Amino acid sequence: MNEKLHQLLAQLRLKGIAGTLDRELQRAEKEATPVSEVIHRLLMEEQAHRQNQSLLYRLKGAKIPWDWTLKSFPFDKQPGVNKAQIQQLSGLAFVERKENIVFIGDPGTGKSGLAIGLLRQALLSGYRGRFYHAQDLLDELYASLADRSTPKLIQRLCRYDLLLIDELGYLTLKPEQINAFFKLMGQRYGKKSSIITTNLDYPEWYDLFQRKTLVDALLDRLKHHCITLRIHGPSLRVSSNGKTKSNTGEEKHERSKRSPDRLGNLEPDQQAR
Repeated sequence: MNEKLHQLLAQLRLKGIAGTLDRELQRAEKEATPVSEVIHRLLMEEQAHRQNQSLLYRLKGAKIPWDWTLKSFPFDKQPGVNKAQIQQLSGLAFVERKENIVFIGDPGTGKSGLAIGLLRQALLSGYRGRFYHAQDLLDELYASLADRSTPKLIQRLCRYDLLLIDELGYLTLKPEQINAFFKLMGQRYGKKSSIITTNLDYPEWYDLFQRKTLVDALLDRLKHHCITLRIHGPSLRVSSNGKTKSNTGEEKHERSKRSPDRLGNLEPDQQAR
């Protein structure tokens, strides 16, 4: 009988129940467990299995390049860090409110580490998210112009609850990339949350994009309902003896060749919500 049950479970793709069926049936026989309780335990196993598979799917789909978490940050070694603020952000209320976060700071000061930690926390909490190096995102948007699939790509990107755009810095951009990027951010405005890390403060974005009217519109939307965190602190790629730490990252792009960012001193500049 158990063999037939397993065949049915396989056909119905009830892998959670299949993994615990024999154990639960043996337990029920030994303890004379009511049928309703056995069914309840089996269904709970199936629910847990599906939740775990969903989490694994979200983590894989997010394409996070490093296994960093907020718990991995050495807060005790960074006395200038506002740990309470980071913990508050990890509650993900900003995602519920469709707010954005922009991390601004010099290379190595912890922008990417913080951003990835928040993205991972969102994934663990059931949100869908995606990590992108800024240049990769802009290149993908540009490539989509060739087959006119840009609207479909932007539509897909707008379905993510949290989009992390890492290292928006001194990039070589074509006008078509800029237009597509502005369109993406415009469509996510007020509907989904985005996190951007950059070594450029807002006034320098005009030099990056070189289109004042579009930058005005982008910043107006991005900074509305936005939390800006300016990270002032030493590069955490430099050890206490002044030597540069060895690079532990495995990024293929020159702009990403860095050891995992940690935290610098945070000076929050929270814009009007």
